[in-house]
Amino acid sequence: MKALAPKSIAPPFAKYSHGVETELRRVVLTSGQLGVDRKGVIPEGAEAQADICFGNIDAILAEAGLDRHAVLRINAFVTDRSHMAGYMAARDRYLEGLEVLPASTLVIVSGFTRPEFVVEIEVMAAER
Repeated sequence: MKALAPKSIAPPFAKYSHGVETELRRVVLTSGQLGVDRKGVIPEGAEAQADICFGNIDAILAEAGLDRHAVLRINAFVTDRSHMAGYMAARDRYLEGLEVLPASTLVIVSGFTRPEFVVEIEVMAAER
């Protein structure tokens, strides 16, 4: 994978790449993951929920024989600007140690299927 960072545009605002280039052999797309653990517990706060989302994503990638190093793109959704910091803290931990940061989008939405959910995350990953 190669990060794309044109000098002609402003640098990323946070821990992500403007673009990512790779040759695809196999692609894995996850559904949006919500912050609910295996026992059905939904913790309060975006950071705790995002940690669960990223844990679920790791499990999905592992099922495909991949890990977070294969993530090309993260799409995340939060229900309010106040949840951005918690989500970003969890995302930055998730990305720690990666040589190439994935492309990333964060969108504020009006809500999810249940009001206690405040974050949802999906990824696109590819075998190199």
